[in-house]
Order: sequence, then C-alpha cells, then structure tokens
Amino acid sequence: MCHIKNNIQQVREQIDHASQKCGRLADSVQLIAVSKTKPIEAIADAITAGQRAFGENYVQEGVEKVNYFAEHHPEARIEWHFIGPIQSNKTRLIAEHFDWVHSVDRLKIAKRLSEQRPAHLPPLNVLVQVNTSGEASKSGLTVDNAITLIEDIRALPGLNVRGLMSIPQPETDYQRQCAAFEPLSNAFHALREQTERIDTLSMGMSGDMEAAIACGSTMVRVGTAIFGARNYSE
Repeated sequence: MCHIKNNIQQVREQIDHASQKCGRLADSVQLIAVSKTKPIEAIADAITAGQRAFGENYVQEGVEKVNYFAEHHPEARIEWHFIGPIQSNKTRLIAEHFDWVHSVDRLKIAKRLSEQRPAHLPPLNVLVQVNTSGEASKSGLTVDNAITLIEDIRALPGLNVRGLMSIPQPETDYQRQCAAFEPLSNAFHALREQTERIDTLSMGMSGDMEAAIACGSTMVRVGTAIFGARNYSE
C-alpha cells in the first residue's frame, strides 16, 4: 500500500505545481486514477490513500469492481469513470453502473446510454471524444462534429453532457504536447461561452499532464504513475 500512497501524493504534488505554474488553483484539476487491469487490492489501497475517482477501460472488469466496492465499501462513495471505447452491446452495463463516460463519439451510442440509464440514478455525465491528431486508429470526432454532437446529446434525457475528452498522439516534447492540446482547449472555451453546464475538459495522462493542465484540462487520467506499469501483484 505504501508505494501507491506515495505515488498518489507525488502525482497530486505534480498537479499542484503545474496548476500554480499557470496561475490555476490545484483543486480545479481532478485526478482520475486509471485502474484498468489492476486488482481490487490496488484500488483499495488507493482509496485508503484518499483517492475517490477511478477510470476503467473494459466494461465487464469495471462492472465487477463497481459491484465489489458498492457491496464491501459503500462508505467510500467512489466515482466511476468509463474511459474506453464503447461497443453498442455494452451500453446497458455502462449506463447502469458508471457515473461518467468519457468516450462518446456517436449519437447512436448516446441514445442507447440515455434509454438505458436507470430512472433512479442521477443523469450519466458524458464527455464527447475528440480526435485532435487525426489518427485513423483512434476514436473521436473532429472539433466541429463534436460540437454538433454535444447539442444533440443535450436533448436526451438521463444524460448530462459536461464537455470534451481527447487522447492526442504521444509526444515527449512539451511544446508539441501543448500544440496537440490547443485545438481542444480552444473548442472547450468556445463551448463554455455558448453552452450552459459545459465545465469539463478531460485530457492529459502520466507523460503529458503538465502541458494538459497548462492548456486548461480539468481532469487528468493517470494510471502508470500511480499503480505502476506491472500488475500490482507482481
């Protein structure tokens, strides 16, 4: 547990430093601990260290974790984020178990999530995924199409569209990282001026978090720097 606690502390210090560097408050950036492929024990250790928001890429694995912690640690009040690609046949599980979805890029998927969100749950928080690098292998829309999709989602019950998400092509150079984030940052700020309740920009991971925060990210998704590259049991 000790190394996960230390890792979370280090990541939070990095977020604080990056925020202060660009004149932002540290609490304007939420840390999502990416717990995909990590066992229950690792997540429990992160919870003990104060982490409450977790991101999962694989539906069935994520649902099992949601159910486990709802049964065994309901007092933790964990916020679960689905951040992976969405298949049509998995939308019901996502709608029934998660609090956030970061990777919506089709109206068909948004409609299914809306129809399948249980009435007793709060609206599902939704982010529209943008493909800023134009890579054919990555999901996501152009900025213009993302803005159109946001307007369409706003009309759907059971969903609360909150903003944008992107996973740019990996870059090691800080300036190139910023250049990759800028189009999404500009779109986000334009949306905030035009549309109510747009308040979330999910971009930045372990290797480009500082640049993402400088460009206005309000959520960073960090896995390796918290849990390590290998499985927790190794």
